[in-house]
Amino acid sequence: MQYYNEIKNQLVNNEINRKVKNYAINKSDLDTYYNVGKLLSDAGKHYGEGIIKEYSKRLTKELGRGYSITNLKYMRQYYLYQKSQPLADQLSWSHYQLLLPLKDIDMINYYVKIAERQSLSKRQLRERIKSKEYERLPKETKEKLKRNDKLELKETIPNPIIINNTNNYDEISEKVLQKIIMEDIPSFLESLGNGYTFIKNEYKIKMDNQYNYIDLLLYNYIYHCFVVIELKINELDKRDIGQIEIYMNYINKNVKTIEDNETIGIILCKEDNQLIIKYASDERIIAIKYQIK
Repeated sequence: MQYYNEIKNQLVNNEINRKVKNYAINKSDLDTYYNVGKLLSDAGKHYGEGIIKEYSKRLTKELGRGYSITNLKYMRQYYLYQKSQPLADQLSWSHYQLLLPLKDIDMINYYVKIAERQSLSKRQLRERIKSKEYERLPKETKEKLKRNDKLELKETIPNPIIINNTNNYDEISEKVLQKIIMEDIPSFLESLGNGYTFIKNEYKIKMDNQYNYIDLLLYNYIYHCFVVIELKINELDKRDIGQIEIYMNYINKNVKTIEDNETIGIILCKEDNQLIIKYASDERIIAIKYQIK
């Protein structure tokens, strides 16, 4: 009864705080669920795992909905995570209800950070988790994230990139692929990572008396650099390296300012060939696969 009464008091006090202090609802929620999680952890040590089921039944009967076995387990898990590695309190409990089932603390920390930096709603965070964004990051990037090492721009891009074919185009050419991207450019920019802004598609450049067109020109304001993107519907070819390198050098010489860093090149292709990238002389170029959904 000692644990149960204290748990009930914590939850009742929180309900009062929610009504009286609207501005502090989220902090009150997280503080309360942390305290409840600690009590549930201690109670479990004394009475076993079954105590959560008993408390859930009684709390639901006396206080109403919201105290299911799953939710009480989330509160305990939230306490255990906070105890070992404090999580941010800027997110809502609804966000953490999506994050806590992930189990992997490194994955949770990744999504916490992007949710904070980009002010993701619960729906937006759910979509990022559903797309397996963290799992698509390179292994080396995940190791750097664990160590809190500084990342280069090319290390932050998931592979493959998911592109939504919202209008259900059947035949995919490079022109159609560009059209699909342009129909939902905000979603495409988000799929690349943080800090991307759109400049222009079919960006026209003139070399001697000949015009060429860059498929997509972006700028990343976090890394302070232009990003040239070329779209390829086939497997990466060594000729693609030479083409994008020319475009990158053109942007460097004619568009980039002294405040900008070196231009990055992304070849978005149906199938990459890392051997070609491995032996390419320009480390600013990366190849990323795309998947159309």
